[in-house]
Amino acid sequence: MYDFVDQPVDRLSNGGRFLLWAMRGWSHARAQGACPPVALTKGFAGIDALSALPEFNMVMALLNRDALEQLAIQPMRCARIGEDEAILSGLWRDAALGRTERVEATLALLVEDHAVTAISLAAMATVARLAAAGLDPAGPAYETHKETK
Repeated sequence: MYDFVDQPVDRLSNGGRFLLWAMRGWSHARAQGACPPVALTKGFAGIDALSALPEFNMVMALLNRDALEQLAIQPMRCARIGEDEAILSGLWRDAALGRTERVEATLALLVEDHAVTAISLAAMATVARLAAAGLDPAGPAYETHKETK
């Protein structure tokens, strides 16, 4: 999480930016009374990852419904990664790296117990489908520890 919090969005990899865009787009659509999957269809189709959209929608819908506290997702054009977005970016990275126990431990702090497994499974399916489409779903990790010369 701390790798991401309050960092510039442009420091994210393509996979990280896509997932951040999708989370923000989902939240924005819902706040506007629109259907989030419909709002995101063009973006997911544009990277040949439309098959990831239903599982992504499930993650977001369950996070929205079963969160212990409402998650704060930044507006679409916000140039920095918010705290809750940082937590979710870490969750996506852990899912992409197959760290199921870490995903579930994070979710246990965020949502009602009954939702942990469903969200974890949907997150794992989402990142697998994004990877199959050629998008690096571990991508929310930009290179913070890289030395410059």
